[in-house]
Amino acid sequence: MMKSEMENDILKVLVTEEDLQRRVAELGEALYQRLEGKNPLFLGVLKGCFVFMADLVRACQLKCDVEFMALSSYRNATVSSGKVEISRDLHQDVAGRHLVIVEDILDSGTTLAFLKDYLLFKGAASITIVTLLDKPSRRTKAITADLAGFEVPDEFVVGYGLDYCQQYRNVPYIGVLKPEVYSG
Repeated sequence: MMKSEMENDILKVLVTEEDLQRRVAELGEALYQRLEGKNPLFLGVLKGCFVFMADLVRACQLKCDVEFMALSSYRNATVSSGKVEISRDLHQDVAGRHLVIVEDILDSGTTLAFLKDYLLFKGAASITIVTLLDKPSRRTKAITADLAGFEVPDEFVVGYGLDYCQQYRNVPYIGVLKPEVYSG
């Protein structure tokens, strides 16, 4: 297999490709059990969720549809600004719908807390939060995921959709980025 030019920037692998595949299958099964017959709307938080969400929707085998929003409290920084901005809003009515928010990482909780309140205001019947990665050591808002793939330490992670300055999303595993890459 060809070596990636991005691998030189990875300090260590936290979650392997195989572990990702296994855990996404488990999360898909849990969602199937929870939402069977409810025609949920999977709502992905762009851009980081796109790889995880594609695999998750396939794994759960529910009749569903998908929607995407783009929100950010980071811009190109490594810490949240605390202010959430919507750059791509909903394109359909969510009133009365069972929603599955799909997020790449639950870090400070600022974005997800904002989004959950926003969707409840819009009339969602229920909200299930699914995150690939949970980083509770950085939580500043009182919010938790209903389903989480992996708990990760307070390190800067990339891959499987997660980025640094729009790079590294296509790394097929979750890795820790070398500090000199983002602190220089």
